[in-house]
Amino acid sequence: MSAALPDPSRLRPRDTVRVAASGLRTRPLRVVLSALGIAVGIAAMVAVVGISASSRAEVDERLRALGTNLLTVTPGSSMTGGNAELPGESVDMVDRLDQVTSVSAVGTLADTAVYRNDGIDEAETNSLAVSAARTDLLDTVGGTVAAGRWLDDAVGSYPAVVLGADAADLLGISPERADGSVSVWLGGEWFTVVGILDPVALAPELDSAALIGWQAAEDLAGDSVPPSVLYERSDESAVEEVSELLPATVNPEVPSEVLVSRPSDALAAQEAADETLTTLLLALGGVSLLVGGIGVANTMVIAVLERRSEIGLRRALGATRAHIRRQFLGESVLLAGLGGIGGAVIGGGVTMAFATSRDWPFALPLWVLLGAAGATVFVGALAGAYPAARAARMPPTAALSTA
Repeated sequence: MSAALPDPSRLRPRDTVRVAASGLRTRPLRVVLSALGIAVGIAAMVAVVGISASSRAEVDERLRALGTNLLTVTPGSSMTGGNAELPGESVDMVDRLDQVTSVSAVGTLADTAVYRNDGIDEAETNSLAVSAARTDLLDTVGGTVAAGRWLDDAVGSYPAVVLGADAADLLGISPERADGSVSVWLGGEWFTVVGILDPVALAPELDSAALIGWQAAEDLAGDSVPPSVLYERSDESAVEEVSELLPATVNPEVPSEVLVSRPSDALAAQEAADETLTTLLLALGGVSLLVGGIGVANTMVIAVLERRSEIGLRRALGATRAHIRRQFLGESVLLAGLGGIGGAVIGGGVTMAFATSRDWPFALPLWVLLGAAGATVFVGALAGAYPAARAARMPPTAALSTA
């Protein structure tokens, strides 16, 4: 009878992981440096996507809070090339539209500025506008008062002023002083500061304005004040329809002199710009990941050269080429995986810290972490393929002869 052949040696998956981990432990410093290259690329990619997602979540929250149904109407150019004007009755005309839920307006006073006191040079306006404001303005634009009060029928005809957030800063008036205890020099008269607004996201032009009652503005100008900007809100479903109706409603005689815009589009454009920037930074993160992969490949090639005696001994003891290939490929994947996990943790921490510092919601999609893990495994397998194949092709006698 012929002798029974010995069972072929086997290397189970858990044995592959154990052998690969043992191989990495013999070179701790080199492993740390190689894993760091992967970690930097993964951390950059996770942080970029996480910060961008958090930024978009913040924009979405602002849009939900402010609404995307605000339209603004401004005068365009006249047929002769000059500046057109909105008719004085345009607010009432827009208010008659069935789809409109609220409408308000401001009217800019030409050649009128606001100063901290009457001793300041009139040329130093700080680009602060003085505007007449309707009492329903804040409700329409979604503005809020930071300190003091808003204009109402009781003070609208008196020399009282409400300052935008930027205007208050430029005039050096803190919210604590918006209690009627301080006055500003406005249009050659003293106006009492009765309130300061929070920044108005959908109407940023109000941030640098000094707002007075419409009656007080007409008394100051000595004439009627036409609206310079009209703000309108309607149901979300009717915004497009109202946008088309507004020019002819505001100025039936010359609709072409009326410009209609949607302020929330600026926030949407900001989100689109964030997405473009994210794509660019992801490309940079991909370059870092590529550099990390090259580092892993370099580490594994050197490991094969340094461990020829080990490879020869294992082959002599019965390890097959497939076993050697799996061992070194496992080391490469494990090395890259360690960098990927570390990078994901670092990137997530950076995202959380940045979002917290900006008071943004933390929004790190799960697919980012899964994608990071998948990317590192792919890079590790790709980087280790050649070194593993080289180690597997090494004859046992040649490997032992170099020991």
